[in-house]
Amino acid sequence: MPNNRTLILRSRPEGMVKVEDFEVVDRPMPTPKDGEILVQNYYASLDPGLRKMLGATDGYWIPTPLGEPMATNTVGKVLESRHPDYKPGDLVTGTAYLQEYTAYAPGPMTWKVDPASRLSLSNSLGILGATGLTAYVGLLEVGRPLKGESVLVSGAAGAVGSAVGQMAKIKGCRVVGLAGGPEKCRRLIEEFGFDGAIDYKGKTREQLTAEIRALCPQGVDVYFENVGGIQLDAALACMNWGGRIPVCGLISEYNQTIDAEPMVNLFSIVGKVLRVEGFLSFTFKDIFPCALREIEEWILSGKLVYREHIADGIEAAPATFITLFTGQNDGKTVVKLADPTQI
Repeated sequence: MPNNRTLILRSRPEGMVKVEDFEVVDRPMPTPKDGEILVQNYYASLDPGLRKMLGATDGYWIPTPLGEPMATNTVGKVLESRHPDYKPGDLVTGTAYLQEYTAYAPGPMTWKVDPASRLSLSNSLGILGATGLTAYVGLLEVGRPLKGESVLVSGAAGAVGSAVGQMAKIKGCRVVGLAGGPEKCRRLIEEFGFDGAIDYKGKTREQLTAEIRALCPQGVDVYFENVGGIQLDAALACMNWGGRIPVCGLISEYNQTIDAEPMVNLFSIVGKVLRVEGFLSFTFKDIFPCALREIEEWILSGKLVYREHIADGIEAAPATFITLFTGQNDGKTVVKLADPTQI
């Protein structure tokens, strides 16, 4: 039986994640139980939200125990099935572990991948997977923008944020993005078609508020939140009456070890009758098939573009994961665990 190379959590991070917090070890090949499938993982997703599972509490899933692998989304081939809806040879994406082989029970984020898709298999973890679906349901089901409204996006140069902005443009909105550094701001306008971009680096809350008002002179109707902190506080000051704020994540707090700067504009939620709603994409699983078809149509028609970074090998996962918090990542980030064309 082949070794099952696995990335485990060696120590619980304090503040910024470190490479030394992880270790690659060999584990036995898992055996599927009733209701489970055994999958050889080709690609594994790296997302900022996974940081929440590395603490002792308050994760998207159960916190990762020390010595155990981190849960994430993977795509691969079913080798053995004890589930009636899956058979050996099926290509599937699902919530598994960051290891070469995983046995798991299919859940709401598990579905078969069409082998005839014109897009690459790794896209089923990105623009045609959790990333694209998060952007789609967060913007269109939670934010519900109307044609002609103003949409502000934080983390706009990231995989989710860039998709949100483009989807808002497709729906006829005016879109402004918050991003870190002039290169990312240039990318928002020239590559992703945003109407305006704001470099948040080195800015105070008051400076950010002034720049948002300058680029959104009619106010903000929908603010898609990925970051939190003073970006959220500045956005609250610029929201229109009845505005909507889908909360996808709060990445500015994931590695934080000191108290955040107090927010001063929270009363805007009441005074402007704002709807602030956190969401997890799997709660909208009933619309996934329709959403994925529409996203693929936008890509193939050239209306929606994306970036993808593929790290080679499980050993590259820790250092690559850290780039998600340092601004060095470039688009959706996945780790290649095996080459599907060589198997």
